[in-house]
Amino acid sequence: MMKTYHGSCHCGAVRFACDIDLGEGIRRCNCSFCRKTRMGKIFALGDGFRLLQGGEMLSDYRAESSNWPEGNVHHYFCKACGIRGFSKGYLDIAPFNGWFYAVNAGCLDDATDEELAAAPVIYEDGRHDDFDHAPKVTAYL
Repeated sequence: MMKTYHGSCHCGAVRFACDIDLGEGIRRCNCSFCRKTRMGKIFALGDGFRLLQGGEMLSDYRAESSNWPEGNVHHYFCKACGIRGFSKGYLDIAPFNGWFYAVNAGCLDDATDEELAAAPVIYEDGRHDDFDHAPKVTAYL
């Protein structure tokens, strides 16, 4: 069920609201970026994400890759505490159909422990650009 959640970085300088359905699952990816940041992401599409505070506190990191041309994925971090609350990307394919936000489920302040525990975990083999399938080994994710 779609619900509006509020999130923030650790120090509270960056705050956001997003419309997401935790029932769609929290994604765990083994690409080098997601693996190193240990982010469990859930997608907010289009205007389903609103930055409420702290835009000036965000640092933007962009990496080049074969399927993510530079500039199409912005990984945002709080300049004060370093927490990555969300990334912003663009894909012209369904279900994204434009701009989307990969929200760090761990930054959702008003998601209950029970809601987070009930959300299915979806594994992505980003290391091999196969986001529709789980990698062979997932226990470390």
